[in-house]
Amino acid sequence: MGKVCQIDHPVLKHTLTILRDKNTGTEDFRRHTAIAAQIMIMEATKNIPAETVPVETPLVRTKGFRIVRGIVLVPVLRAGISMLFAAKDFLPWAPVGFIGLERDEITAVAREYYKKFPSDLTDKRVLILDPMLATGGSIVDTISALQKKGAVELAVVCFVAAPEGISRLQETHPDVDIYTAAIDTNLNQSKYIVPGLGDFGNRYFGT
Repeated sequence: MGKVCQIDHPVLKHTLTILRDKNTGTEDFRRHTAIAAQIMIMEATKNIPAETVPVETPLVRTKGFRIVRGIVLVPVLRAGISMLFAAKDFLPWAPVGFIGLERDEITAVAREYYKKFPSDLTDKRVLILDPMLATGGSIVDTISALQKKGAVELAVVCFVAAPEGISRLQETHPDVDIYTAAIDTNLNQSKYIVPGLGDFGNRYFGT
């Protein structure tokens, strides 16, 4: 069974509060999205393997470590792009895949409109980036698409998650880990997370 890991970090709690605030403007919303994303991705990669390598400091030769380059980043368009920018700051070598899923505002069912993944995912740890795990429909579709390409080790990284989305993901893909900053109360009648963050893409991109 995949684990649900709620990250407990004071900086993350502070920045998530700013993201929740309806009065936070686009500039601050983007800045704190980057802060939250870096903390979340740091936690999600905490147990990835590193190999021992020699390194020459200005004084001596000593032992160092190098991450085994086995991570793939997959943002769910469009909101997931906001987390990718932060991830690429410290994982610049990581391949990136994309999937575009647009939610029908009436049915809340996602429609795929774009998909492009790296060719080999078999031995990679794939991090699916999406700020909000609501119904779980988009994430379930993303996982299914990645598994068809050979992905085995997958994790979802989000800022807030609804219990309904977590339950659906655990039922359909029980081996996938979930990393989140907060598990919110519920989904409302419009399938938005409560208390949530509002429409994340609109707030981040200023649309």
